[in-house]
Amino acid sequence: MTFAPRSPQLARQAEPGRTLQKAMALVLGSSLLWASAKVQVPFWPVPMTMQTYVVLLLGPLLGRRLGAGVVLTYLAEGAIGFPVFAGHTNGLGLGYFVGPTAGYLVGYLAAVVLAGTLAEHGWDQSVGGRVMTLLVAEITILAIGCGWLATTYGWETALAIGLWPFLLGDGLKLAFAIGTLSFVKQRLSRSSNELEP
Repeated sequence: MTFAPRSPQLARQAEPGRTLQKAMALVLGSSLLWASAKVQVPFWPVPMTMQTYVVLLLGPLLGRRLGAGVVLTYLAEGAIGFPVFAGHTNGLGLGYFVGPTAGYLVGYLAAVVLAGTLAEHGWDQSVGGRVMTLLVAEITILAIGCGWLATTYGWETALAIGLWPFLLGDGLKLAFAIGTLSFVKQRLSRSSNELEP
């Protein structure tokens, strides 16, 4: 089936609807990040939140621009004092962005942009591509987070407190995210095939 290109007038009429959809995605996505930061799953050697699981999926599912918008909205909420970050019931505002976890917050944004870019170039069309996309995103979060810690504590301490305790939990969340992304992609592909004449 071939569709004729939309006229500029129809495109302008559709623009308010797209803007509303994007605004809703920003609000819902940042709320999901907020909620995932507060979920504490008992685990060894440290409890884990589900935040990196959500971060890993934002880029491939929303694209780099909208995914980055979600993370920036979330960070802005934290910057103005909303208690959106893990482990905090009272907002710390901008002070949080110079603390020990600031690197991980920056890593979230970088990971979403990177994963979204790779997905937009077709890396999410195969299982192997999804694994590589989300693995690169996960490594990006950990590298930037530990790099920030190392500026204060040195690399040995940074790895001891910012990497090794989280590897097992992050590995499980990575596997869960790969499974989730594969499931969503398969469902979307099936729906698309059913709509074709």
